Amino acid sequence: MGEWQGLFFWGFLLVFGAVMYLVVPRSKDEAGFFRGHDDQGRPASEWALMLSIFISWIFAKSVTNAANLGATYGVVGGLAYAAYWLSIPVAGLVIYRLRTREGATGLVPFLIRKYGRGAALAFSLAILVRLFNEVWSNTAVVGGYYGAGGSAGFIGAALLFTAAVLIYSLKGGLRSSIFSDVIQAIVFILFLGVVLAYVLPAHSPGVLLSQGRFAMDAGVDLLLVALLQTLSYPFHDPVLTDRGFITREKSMLRAFIVAGVLGFVAIFAFSLVGVHARLQGIAASGNVPAEVARGLGVAGYFAMIVVMVTSAGSTLDSTFTSLSKLVARELPLLAGRMPSPRAMTVGSLTMVAFALLGNLPMIAGTDILKATTISGTMVIGLAPIFLFSGRVGHSPLSFHLAFWPGIALGVLQAMNLIPAGWAIGTGKYAILLGTNLYGLALCTAGFFLPLLMPRYRAPTGLGGRGMPA
Repeated sequence: MGEWQGLFFWGFLLVFGAVMYLVVPRSKDEAGFFRGHDDQGRPASEWALMLSIFISWIFAKSVTNAANLGATYGVVGGLAYAAYWLSIPVAGLVIYRLRTREGATGLVPFLIRKYGRGAALAFSLAILVRLFNEVWSNTAVVGGYYGAGGSAGFIGAALLFTAAVLIYSLKGGLRSSIFSDVIQAIVFILFLGVVLAYVLPAHSPGVLLSQGRFAMDAGVDLLLVALLQTLSYPFHDPVLTDRGFITREKSMLRAFIVAGVLGFVAIFAFSLVGVHARLQGIAASGNVPAEVARGLGVAGYFAMIVVMVTSAGSTLDSTFTSLSKLVARELPLLAGRMPSPRAMTVGSLTMVAFALLGNLPMIAGTDILKATTISGTMVIGLAPIFLFSGRVGHSPLSFHLAFWPGIALGVLQAMNLIPAGWAIGTGKYAILLGTNLYGLALCTAGFFLPLLMPRYRAPTGLGGRGMPA
């Protein structure tokens, strides 16, 4: 990369932050900052919500993973990773039911009422870890296009990118996040088209789609894992679920369904970059898109950077706004208090704190939290908790007997302590598949177990009181 090219790429980060700050609206009250309403109190439009959900779930790390799996398993790898985006319609359908049949106004208030404050606290800690990890995992991807991991260019670009996103997020909270998401979604789609136009013409559609084979040891095991985790994975991501409570129920549901379909298509399309790398003999690595981009010339490399910055930016600003809402408005409820009158100030300070703390793993090396990251396996117990909530009254024990076995299995999985006999098939993800299938059955059984023991069930209607967690 020449000197002028380097200055151009660094300048793009500055321009990105400046433009976003100038164009996003400022929130004047909590309805705008935490719920995305405009100055007249109107919620986001259905199309704005759909584009926001779509781009917020196109994480920079996810785009990279899609290409990496495409390089390893061909189109099967792309389908396996794209299947996670079916989580969005699942979340939309469940949130629609929670709102229309159980009167839910948010997941944390719903959990307090349905399963007790101990349940809501456990859930909140899980999503705090999730949001913390979203900070460094996205900034690190952007940094990877400016230097090797740990280098001054890598860290400098990641921190500059973080500052750019933080500044415009502080201006408007969720309102500015949704507004910027619409812009970033359009830019992402355009530049994704540019990247694919550089890469895909080298091969015929038949050649691209023939790469890979449908076998358990060739990525199908991961596809099955993804399909199982769609039943639980979306509920521990407030970036997604917060958007389920800010517009009318039917508008929300349509937006979630369309966003999920678009996300599936976009992720599978980008996985073809990895399939191209496979056909070109580019070795599968931790960042296949960067390896491909280096062979596309300056214009192609820049297009890839735009794709990554827009996808990472949309996720990071949504992460900041979800953190601010969780800390400023929902954690006080766990202590039985109403949110502070200065909730917007508390939310803004939360964004700043996590912008600083959330990048420490990136600076130290992104593997630092590998053993403790809340993975899809760890939250499989959320599936029965939300899918079957209508089958129980106020039942804290149902929550804990579903939630904690999933956490335990996720920890055992991370420590490679799951028995080999749990494996399904012989592929790389055989044990992961077995853990998720048998674990989901175990968590579901635990959820329904209190129904057989009436003395352990709290009566319906006790609100946040019930069995101690």
